[in-house]
Amino acid sequence: MTRDGLVEVNETRQTAERVSSREREADFSGKNEPEAPQGKTHNQKIRHDPREQPQAESQKPPEPDNQTAQEAAQPFPASPDASPLPHTPGAAPKQDTGTAERVMERIDAAHTRKASKKAARKAQEEAAAQTKSSRLQFTEEELSAPELEKYIEKSNRAADRLDAAKAAIPKQKKLVKERTFDEATGKAKTRLHFEEREKPMPGSKAHRNPLSRPAQEAGVFVHNKVHSVEKDNSGVEGAHKSEELAEKGVKYGARKVKQGYRSHKLKPYRKAAKAEKAAFKANVNFQYHKTLHDNPQLTSNPLSRFWQKQQIKKQYAKAARAGSAKGIKAAAENTRKAAAKAAEKTRQTIAFVARHPAGVCIAIAALLLVIFVFAGLSSCSAMFSGTINGVVGTSYTSEDSDLVAVENNYAAMENELQSEIDNIERTHPGYDEYRYDLDTIGHNPHELASYLTALLQSYTPESAQAEIERIFGLQYTLTLTEEVEIRYREEERTDTWTDEDGNEHEETYTVQVPYEYHILNVELTNKPISSLAEELLTPEQLEMFHVYMETSGNKPLIFGGGSPDTSASEDLSGVQFVNGTRPGNTALVDLAKQQVGNVGGYPYWSWYGFNSRVEWCACFVSWCYNRAGVSEPKFAACQSQGVPWFQSRGQWGARGYENIAPGDAIFFDWDLDGSADHVGIVIGTDGSRVYTVEGNSGDACKIKSYDLNYQCIKGYGLMNW
Repeated sequence: MTRDGLVEVNETRQTAERVSSREREADFSGKNEPEAPQGKTHNQKIRHDPREQPQAESQKPPEPDNQTAQEAAQPFPASPDASPLPHTPGAAPKQDTGTAERVMERIDAAHTRKASKKAARKAQEEAAAQTKSSRLQFTEEELSAPELEKYIEKSNRAADRLDAAKAAIPKQKKLVKERTFDEATGKAKTRLHFEEREKPMPGSKAHRNPLSRPAQEAGVFVHNKVHSVEKDNSGVEGAHKSEELAEKGVKYGARKVKQGYRSHKLKPYRKAAKAEKAAFKANVNFQYHKTLHDNPQLTSNPLSRFWQKQQIKKQYAKAARAGSAKGIKAAAENTRKAAAKAAEKTRQTIAFVARHPAGVCIAIAALLLVIFVFAGLSSCSAMFSGTINGVVGTSYTSEDSDLVAVENNYAAMENELQSEIDNIERTHPGYDEYRYDLDTIGHNPHELASYLTALLQSYTPESAQAEIERIFGLQYTLTLTEEVEIRYREEERTDTWTDEDGNEHEETYTVQVPYEYHILNVELTNKPISSLAEELLTPEQLEMFHVYMETSGNKPLIFGGGSPDTSASEDLSGVQFVNGTRPGNTALVDLAKQQVGNVGGYPYWSWYGFNSRVEWCACFVSWCYNRAGVSEPKFAACQSQGVPWFQSRGQWGARGYENIAPGDAIFFDWDLDGSADHVGIVIGTDGSRVYTVEGNSGDACKIKSYDLNYQCIKGYGLMNW
């Protein structure tokens, strides 16, 4: 490759042939050139490299034959506008003016293209800066106005903060391909260059490791295997729990580190967004006050001024979001026109009212009358629909049979727990002492129903079984702890010894002998369902839970535990009681009658262990039995706890049972569905009516009486005194 293009050299023949189709460059060096062959033009001459030194005669290569010389000289056709070279080596060459002009034209075109590219880049940068910048350009008139000085200063400060925030955003260099059109050559050219741009905000979607899922599955498999055998070895169980806790700690720490790293990465973008919002607000505020400054008539009255302000801000905000200075100027002009038009409309309205005051007053009065009529009708319908929606929205959504069945299942689990505690000494024999620290077993049925309704909406015994088992495990915790004490007991011992005379003697003495004293501590804790609801439910579900508790699901007697009777307590004066063959407990009856007049039942349900009010008729009966010196029966629910206790022991009498005695329990079924709803204590009978003391009868303790064949009497719990 030479300066004149591609040349093919044959070392064997010692020949050189130019094979490039590019036009040769002209030689302006002014040196003498070798004579070209006859009939050849200037474009066909063979040029010498001026850097080469002339060779000696002895070093000249052998001259090629005529045929070879002709072949080497033939490949380039003659150019019609080229001037012939001088044939004599010493003669001065003729000046090639056409070629020089073309070279100069090319040089000028290159300079022109370079200047145009530079100007285009500068214009693009200025346009981009003008488009992206949120800084307003203020005129001399605006800067000299004292009323606008404060708003101009706020706008400039906001723009400065925005520029600083945008400058803090990370930058990245991006390779850009730019295509330009060369007018001189008529060809399109492509230029590659790097541009510095803002790095885009990191995405929220994390790149997951493809091996994370198999590793997680393997970890779960290993943990399940350990879980299946850890119960056999407390050491393995403890180590496994510690390992799981460590894993959770590591995962939690890694998650927090990732969150902190991402928050740190997004901090510049958050600052920029906040600064951009503040700058936009400052610019809109300036434009609004500038419009008021240019149009003093807009401050006519507060109502008109408020409406005009909203229109001005709306139009300016729409134009400012377009992102151009031209749009902002147009918005300012539009807001000025809109404000003037609004002021004119306001003046026209005031003038019309001044001309027709009576007609305007009549129209306003008619309009108000229509509004009042429709408001009254809509309020009545809204009140009616609101009442219906309020009742429906605060009621239990499950079927009554499902509510009672789930409550019975939960009560059955509590009965099993009570049976387990009762048989502790039989199932765990061999201890010297059993110590009991037991909370009361029992729950508020409405707390359970409210919790399940808030969590599951509508439920059946099957769908709620897993949840009530979970709640039961969280509510009750039974702990058995073995304790060994070293105690001492006195033992008599006898020593025999022989004196000097050979006589044997016996000596008896007492010693303290240590021994192990084995104690089994039985502890039962009861955490109310209301406390568990605050931990397990979401804020929305917890709110619904409290609503259901306030209204009792609009079914206060579905689980028993009360009487809707709001009548006053009855007087026993003149009643002649008929004694049966079964002994009664008059002291218990006297204690129960002393409670008449109590409202709310706080002493009874709080004694039972509830931390808030429940349907407390069963708590009242249990409290009276406890004060009379018997520990059982103790129940808080009629159907699921009270009735089964008496029936399982053969101490039950159906409605119509004649040999009832003072102190027996009487159960009622208000809706005749076969489930006990209320309980009281029998005072006695006069042969036709039965007299009772009842708690939670209209939320109070009262004395009531019923016909012995009253259909709502479910039966009697017979006490053995």
